[in-house]
Amino acid sequence: MVPVPPYLAALPWAVPFLAFIRLARHRPDLARAPLASGRLVSVIVPARNEEDNLPILLDSLLQTRYDKVEVIVVDDRSTDGTSAVVRGYAERDARVRLIEGAELPAGWFGKPWACVQGYREARGDLLLFTDADTRHAPELLGRAVGALESQRRDLVTVIGRMICGSFWERVIMPIIGALLAIRFHPTAVNRARRASEAIANGQFILVTRESYEAVGTHAAVKHEVAEDLAMAQLYFRAGRPQLFAFGLRLLGTRMYTSLAGLVEGWSKNVYVGGRRSYPDEPVLRALIPVMFAFGALFWLLPPAALILALVGVAPALLAPAAWATGLSAMFWVLFNAGFGINPLYGFSYPLGVVMTGWIFARSTRRGEQRIEWRGRTYTAG
Repeated sequence: MVPVPPYLAALPWAVPFLAFIRLARHRPDLARAPLASGRLVSVIVPARNEEDNLPILLDSLLQTRYDKVEVIVVDDRSTDGTSAVVRGYAERDARVRLIEGAELPAGWFGKPWACVQGYREARGDLLLFTDADTRHAPELLGRAVGALESQRRDLVTVIGRMICGSFWERVIMPIIGALLAIRFHPTAVNRARRASEAIANGQFILVTRESYEAVGTHAAVKHEVAEDLAMAQLYFRAGRPQLFAFGLRLLGTRMYTSLAGLVEGWSKNVYVGGRRSYPDEPVLRALIPVMFAFGALFWLLPPAALILALVGVAPALLAPAAWATGLSAMFWVLFNAGFGINPLYGFSYPLGVVMTGWIFARSTRRGEQRIEWRGRTYTAG
């Protein structure tokens, strides 16, 4: 029997490189959209314990080149200095307003409730829902409105660049980012034929007031932890045209700054959001943990086999395991480089997969019965 060459045995770990054909296409690019002006845009920022992020966000928003804008920050019952930060900006710039959020009603998640309260105070014909941890380039809003108007869309959402400042961010975020980027590439989302192919990025969702009211506002997704995904599916089912665009030069987001924040944040929605992404496919919903387990096994098998070979347990695996591990590391090095993260962190991918797997297991164990975020505990609908 002719032995299989080690590089052929490692061939399955070359298959992921095909994803780069898709990931390398940064189209549609929001930076190519025309600049628009004229219509009042109400920027609505739901904020709970965001005193550290808000100065960065508000500084960027107030440097916009869009001429008609109001910024409404809804303080969602914060326990830190969120309100004080916003009041300071409101005193210096009349475009900024603070809304002191009302008590959370039964059956609501905090973010949809804050968004609805902001909408009720908004005067604009266009509504932009954006997160407190985002940073906006001066042209972002004008380009987004230009894309909405020129392409006649009711919703425009943007994928920006990941800003990773700490060790754990650079280790874990690329793993999760790759899952989302491959599953929901903008070109595929814009051609969606099923609700499971639709998504919006809650970091930046621009909508017309008319369409937002027609689909029921955030009240229609009040019980959803992944309210952005649910909102996109709502627009899809209503036949409302959407645009998902790249904005890597226009929008940046630093979602978490610590390991504790990463664990809390992704435990909140990775399992529930994964299930929600298959609204009409019960079998796929049920198989979400299995799919993730197989993915983790795929990436961890080569380095595990390599370690066993190096310690003498399975020396015959040395060559194929080395090939497979090298291919895996090269994939993550290239992925990191393409998304603006230090490529050297690609070599830490086994640690990233292990940590992401732990977060997913934690999220799965809690399921829809115990979702924790910013001092609140919810039960998903």
